[in-house]
Amino acid sequence: MMEFKDKIKFVRHKLLLSQAEFAKVLGVAFSTINEWENGIRKPNYSMQRKFAEFCEDNKIVFDD
Repeated sequence: MMEFKDKIKFVRHKLLLSQAEFAKVLGVAFSTINEWENGIRKPNYSMQRKFAEFCEDNKIVFDD
């Protein structure tokens, strides 16, 4: 099972987005994406839901 930090990186790389671009899409600060990717912080449930909806909208599926 992928950890959240790995999912963030996977999605961002798959869509060819920088951390800053991905942050803008999700409505968070660049530093937030950076902290998520480095495993420093995890998003709250509402942001996890927003990320899941973003993945659904972009037809991104995880094998876990």
